[in-house]
Amino acid sequence: MIDAFFTFAQAEQQQEAAELISDEGLNAEAAKRYITNSLRREFATENGTELNAVLPKMSPLNPQYLSKKQNVFQKIAAFVEKFKGVGGQV
Repeated sequence: MIDAFFTFAQAEQQQEAAELISDEGLNAEAAKRYITNSLRREFATENGTELNAVLPKMSPLNPQYLSKKQNVFQKIAAFVEKFKGVGGQV
């Protein structure tokens, strides 16, 4: 029963990660790496340059840049909170 749950949860995790990446237009490889590292740590962080690499090509001077970055961070943080401890691959 527990194995069935983890199998189901890992499939949901992969599907939701793919939807998040496509919906936000994120850099797929960087996003998968960032999400995987965040799941391993069990929290997402805004520190460092990992999150910036995930974002679509956009100038930091663009007025929409900070709101996009914050929106993506909040979605990834919620994703990590939902799936931490599930394991599997993104």
